[in-house]
Amino acid sequence: MVAQVVEAAHFSAIRSVRTEAEALLTLARALDQELKAGFGAAVAAIHDIPGRVIVSGIGKSGHIGRKIASTLASTGTPASFIHPSEASHGDLGMITQQDIVIALSWSGETAELGDLISFSRRFAVTLIGMTSNPGSTLGQAADILLPLPLVKEACPHNLAPTSSSVIQLALGDALAVALLERRGFSASDFKVFHPGGKLAARLKTVAQLMHAGEEMPLVPRGIRVSEALIAVMGKRFGCAGIVDEGGRLVGMITDGDMRRHMSRGDRHSDLLARRVEEIMTPAPITTTPGTFASAALELMNRSQITALFAVERGRPVGILHIHDILRAGVV
Repeated sequence: MVAQVVEAAHFSAIRSVRTEAEALLTLARALDQELKAGFGAAVAAIHDIPGRVIVSGIGKSGHIGRKIASTLASTGTPASFIHPSEASHGDLGMITQQDIVIALSWSGETAELGDLISFSRRFAVTLIGMTSNPGSTLGQAADILLPLPLVKEACPHNLAPTSSSVIQLALGDALAVALLERRGFSASDFKVFHPGGKLAARLKTVAQLMHAGEEMPLVPRGIRVSEALIAVMGKRFGCAGIVDEGGRLVGMITDGDMRRHMSRGDRHSDLLARRVEEIMTPAPITTTPGTFASAALELMNRSQITALFAVERGRPVGILHIHDILRAGVV
C-alpha cells in the first residue's frame, strides 16, 4: 500500500513539473511572437519613468505580483506592491503620474482591480496589463499589453492556478532581468540591496577579508631559507611572499615547499642554508583586492592552494587565507 502511494505521488510530481515546463516553453515561444512588442515596450516604459513601478493583483496573481515587485526593487527598479482592495480604500493616494502600474489578472476581469484601472485612466498613469485575455476589461484598458499564452494547468482538473502562475512569475522575472541589464546593474550594486545573509557573503571582496600591512608575511629576495621560515611560521599563513628591491612580488615559499625538499633527501641544515629563491615558486598565483571572495575561493580550489596574495601593480597589498573566506560564510 505504501509503495503504491509513493508511486502515485511520484507520477503526479513528474506530470506536474513536465506540464509547467511545457508552459514555460510556450511562454518562451510567445516572447518571440505575440509578446515581443509588448515586452519591449514595457521594458522601455519602466526604464524611462521617474517614479516607481506599482504592481497589483489579487489571489494567486497577487502573490506573484508581490514577488515581481520584490524582484524589481532588489535589482535596481524601485517598485511596490499595492493590494487592489486596499487601493480602493485610500492606497490609490500612493500612486502618482510619475509611476507606472503593472496589473496582473489571468482572466482580465478581476473585479477588485476595477478602481485601480479607473484611477490609472483618469489620471493618465501608464498601465501595463498582464492577462491571458486581450479582449478583457484589463486588456482593453492597458496602455501596454502583455498577453499571456493560454497554458494547461498542472492541476488535473485544469482549475487550480499552477502553470498559469508559473508563467506570470517567469514573465515578471524576465522584465526584472531585462531592466537590470539595461540599467547596467552590477553585482556590486546588487550588494547594496542585499547586505545580509549568504548572498552578502558571496558578494564580499578580497579587500574586505584580506590581511594587510604588517600582517603580511613578506621577505626580501636573497635571504636564506632559515630566515624565510621565521616569517612562514610567525605569521601563521603557512607561506611567505618573496619581494624584490622594488617591493614587487616575485615568488612564494610555503611550508609544503620545505617538506617536499626534505622528502627528496635534502638535509635539514643544507636546506635552511640555501637562498630562498632556490626553492620558492616564482610568479605565484595572485588575485586583486576588488575580486569577489567567491571567485578567490574558486581559484584556490582549482589551484589546490590555501592562500593568495592580493596585488596591485605587482606589489602585494594583502594576503587571503581560505579560512578567512570560509569564516565569512562564502561557499
